[in-house]
Amino acid sequence: GFGSVSCPDDTMSLDEDARWLEWVTKQFESIAGDDKEIDLEEFKTALKVKESFFAERFFALFDSDGSKTISLDELLKALDLLIHGSETDKLRFLFQVYDVDEWSVKPPRIVSPLGHAVYCVQLSSGSIDPDELRTVLKSCLRESAISLPEEKLDDLTLALFESADKDNSGSITFEELKAELENFPEVMENLTISAANWLKPPGLEQKKGRHTPRYLTPAYWHNNSRKLLFLCAYTCLNLLLFITAMLKNAEGGFWYMVAKGCGQCLNFNCTFVMVLMLRRCLTWLRATWVVRVLPLDQNILLHQMVGYAIVTFSTMHTTAHFMNFVHLSQNSSYSLWEHLFTTRPGIGWVQGSASLTGMVLQIMICLMVVCSSTFVRRSGHFEVFYWSHLSYVWVWALLVVHCANFWKWFVVPGVIFLLEKLVGVAVSHMGGLYIVEVNLLPSKVTHLVIKRPQFFHFKPGDYVYINIPDIAKYEWHPFTISSAPEQPDTLWLHIRSMGQWTNRLYEYFRQPDSQVVSTKRLSASLKDRRHQRSAQLSENHRFCNVKCFVDGPYGTPTRQIFASEHAVLIGAGIGITPFASILQSIIYRMRKQNCPNCSYSWCENIKDSEMKLRKVDFIWINRDQKSFEWFVSLLTKLEMDQADEEPEGRFLEMHMYMTSALSKNDMKAIGLQMALDLLAKKEKRDSITGLRTRTQPGRPEWGKVFQKVAEEKKGKVHVFYCGAPALAKLIKAQCEHFGFNFYKENF
Repeated sequence: GFGSVSCPDDTMSLDEDARWLEWVTKQFESIAGDDKEIDLEEFKTALKVKESFFAERFFALFDSDGSKTISLDELLKALDLLIHGSETDKLRFLFQVYDVDEWSVKPPRIVSPLGHAVYCVQLSSGSIDPDELRTVLKSCLRESAISLPEEKLDDLTLALFESADKDNSGSITFEELKAELENFPEVMENLTISAANWLKPPGLEQKKGRHTPRYLTPAYWHNNSRKLLFLCAYTCLNLLLFITAMLKNAEGGFWYMVAKGCGQCLNFNCTFVMVLMLRRCLTWLRATWVVRVLPLDQNILLHQMVGYAIVTFSTMHTTAHFMNFVHLSQNSSYSLWEHLFTTRPGIGWVQGSASLTGMVLQIMICLMVVCSSTFVRRSGHFEVFYWSHLSYVWVWALLVVHCANFWKWFVVPGVIFLLEKLVGVAVSHMGGLYIVEVNLLPSKVTHLVIKRPQFFHFKPGDYVYINIPDIAKYEWHPFTISSAPEQPDTLWLHIRSMGQWTNRLYEYFRQPDSQVVSTKRLSASLKDRRHQRSAQLSENHRFCNVKCFVDGPYGTPTRQIFASEHAVLIGAGIGITPFASILQSIIYRMRKQNCPNCSYSWCENIKDSEMKLRKVDFIWINRDQKSFEWFVSLLTKLEMDQADEEPEGRFLEMHMYMTSALSKNDMKAIGLQMALDLLAKKEKRDSITGLRTRTQPGRPEWGKVFQKVAEEKKGKVHVFYCGAPALAKLIKAQCEHFGFNFYKENF
């Protein structure tokens, strides 16, 4: 279809122009079918627009002879004008789309640069009145999936109309619209793309010269030096263990040597994979100099890599022993079957059980790796990963039986691991923890408010494991704390429904007759609190008294934020949760001061030895409008608590992006975005979120965003990200280009 691609620009070469025309012809034939004509319904399908308004306007413009169908010749002529025509021609196309009066077909009066005569569809009025503009803006809102009340739509219409109607004639002429668009240079610069953003054949993008692969650039090695040095040391250690074990067992033959070499590596890796998950120890190490030497922030990634190494070594170990058993069966009284599946040959230190335990271990290890794959964890089957991973206890037990020397590697880390588990059980059962308030937010997000015990201390961005017996008695799941440490009474968790456990949690609190919110189970204090705020409660906001257990807190890369000079916080969707805690903590650490003699205000740092921040840029990317409701009250408070003017600029800058909204480069959104800009300047408030920060449509252009950050020169830049892995790769590549440190949430 046409709707998923963009048109080429004016810089196309003749060869590219020919290829483009050929590609358009093929696309037309695939859409038009046997009749060689495109009707309105086929046109709508090809454009992939949500609103028929724009499809009908574009169709009428393309249908130059008024036949209610578009031929290939009409399509090529119209697109030729939009691509090669003058700026005025393109502006007139936009004007005609926005004029909703009856269409009338005029004789050809415009000749395109390629010599084609182009029919011009003119309107009977030749101007845009307020009702027409309102109709256009209403369609723009639907196309961008933005929901606003009728009163706000009227305000948008009035703001744009008053700004464009320079002579106060009650209508907008073409010249007035052109003058208004000139106030938005970013629209004018991309008018060619705006005028026809449908057709671009694959492969017509400007060919880029060969670049050095990202993993070979100096920037990549500099920004990943700790991880790369660690991996080098890890690889060298495995090679040393493998070669040493092979040389010690040279008398057994080649396959026996390989089996012993892999076995020694397995002794190390099956222990090291556990060390990487000693969360309490890692949290403690984050507060020491070790964090500057070892890649503690990437322990989950390293844990996964060691897991794959274990599968590789175990497969090689099993294969080598199999080949060795083939050789032994030819020179002994025991068959291959007896070597593999019986204890008769006496191989192993516990009653000849090495072969049997080895086969079981191979199967268990492979199952653990498969069940921990991304497609299992991210496809709503987290419980499969959770329960299969708990088999590590049996794996360690079998390893002790299978290998005579494994216990020597395991004993010290195993004791530490056991102590961590015991401490976790003790902490989680100290004092009575109860969920005292629940708020069901858009996009199936459950906001839990937990009564915070006095002994529970954490830092911004930390996470905990929570167990709610009423949901699942034995399951523990990790979630980031979204409240600030300075908030003394409660602990907040925002949990998005993405799997079985989280969906059960949402449904559990959604039931209107559920006993969890029954007044019979409310304490007296909660009853009083409910009575005082009864007017504010809705069916999605309730008080309750549900027993839960919390294990933690555990540290994350965001612990380093207050030691940064310029921090860039990027949250995608519910990935805002760690930054919600951080932003609230900033509120507590910054004190707003007001001059008693004038309206001037400024911010003063509370004395904090850890606080080195000079600037914070917060970027929140959401798919839809409702998702901003999760933390809009917090963001509003942040804006109110900030000083209006700072000598060196605002300490905290917020940047909101809504990906479902069409950008200013799209003709179906130009008028809306202009109106939103004008109304935001007038009301000093964004129409979508209610914040002073204007919500930007589409996705951030990371190159421009980071270039602006670099130009501010507020100190060393640290970028903290929480969200989808695909976006993390893109942001990390940009950070390497600009020399920024990159940290990603992982647990």
